[in-house]
Amino acid sequence: MQRSVRKLLLATSLVFATSQSFAFEPARSAECIAPANPGGGWDFTCRSVGKIISDLQFIDGNVQTVNMPGAGGGVAFAHTVSKREGDTALLVAASTATTTRLAQGQFAGMNADQVRWVGALGADYGVIAVAKDSPYKSLNELMDALKADPSSVKFGGGSAAGGWDHLKVLIAAKAAGVGNLPKIKYLAYSGGGEAITQVVGGHIQGFTGDVSEVLGFVESGDLRVLAVMSEERLPGQYADMPTAKEQGIDAIAPNWRGFYLPAGVPDDAFDWWTKTIDAIYESDNWKQVMQQNGLMPFHKSGPEFTAFVQQQVKDIRDLSTEIGLIK
Repeated sequence: MQRSVRKLLLATSLVFATSQSFAFEPARSAECIAPANPGGGWDFTCRSVGKIISDLQFIDGNVQTVNMPGAGGGVAFAHTVSKREGDTALLVAASTATTTRLAQGQFAGMNADQVRWVGALGADYGVIAVAKDSPYKSLNELMDALKADPSSVKFGGGSAAGGWDHLKVLIAAKAAGVGNLPKIKYLAYSGGGEAITQVVGGHIQGFTGDVSEVLGFVESGDLRVLAVMSEERLPGQYADMPTAKEQGIDAIAPNWRGFYLPAGVPDDAFDWWTKTIDAIYESDNWKQVMQQNGLMPFHKSGPEFTAFVQQQVKDIRDLSTEIGLIK
């Protein structure tokens, strides 16, 4: 009797699974919009994930990467919203830069609710570092200096004022209880490497950027990492770098890499893409891509990722308002 019941349950589950799997039939080919010129992070995200989608035969054909630069991702976002509603064969690469610009109103008249956020597949975490001979030996010592005088430490990074590198140090300062955040000094450089050179040379006191940018300078002994802004210590070569959280400062700043879909994509197609992103993240193919390109573990998909994006947009908007960047 029990065996018959098990057979019935198995047959029922197989019928259900089959009906679910055929509820949405993916197109033979797909398109991934990289909202920038070839060679950058969004282009890398599209091309590497697109290749795995084809290699693992999630679709029968190829994923074509289409570069659509302009307005820091705004051109691609507007194109997706206005021209691609309901397109189930379209992915658009995104990152924390996307949510930052949405939060600060840089995509005129558009907001995060106009697309469907499907998933993220890794991150480059924020870091705060100083020169090897800096008087600051821990993040708390640095934050104590800012509490005493917010303008006493000059930071540099590779983003514009109000961009993600600038916001990282403000996120840490706010979490540490530093007041008068607009007085914290930040200088924008053309890239993280240039900002680090200024720190090592003694021209500014602190670097705020991504952890992948500092490894070589740490290994050479020129730079000391005060904090990585991740939930827990990162693996491998980064394992000796302390987190802000373990120092009592709850500051998390992942520069995630992921995708959104157009609005109007039906739920069965959205679920298919969510499960596909999940499977890619677990694949050996993607693990190899992460290792080769310095991406750290970070994965959210479907409703969880949507909630994460909405919260990140709110947090960045609140912080940008606090420092007077937006009204």
